[in-house]
Amino acid sequence: MTQPAAPARPPKPLYSNISPAVPSPCVSLCRLDEQKICIGCFRHVEDIREWRSADDERRRVICAQARTRKAQA
Repeated sequence: MTQPAAPARPPKPLYSNISPAVPSPCVSLCRLDEQKICIGCFRHVEDIREWRSADDERRRVICAQARTRKAQA
């Protein structure tokens, strides 16, 4: 006699790009300048790469740095 199949679960994401506390600053204008800074959100390319695995505290730092870059632009 066979066991009934367990209910299927969706796979868990490896990381989350969504945080209710710190929304992404992306404005869907994704182009890098000569310094590898996005002209849309003013994040450095390394900050963009890190975003998905960053905790909320790190995301706040990234956003603050982006606001500073935007103000200086």
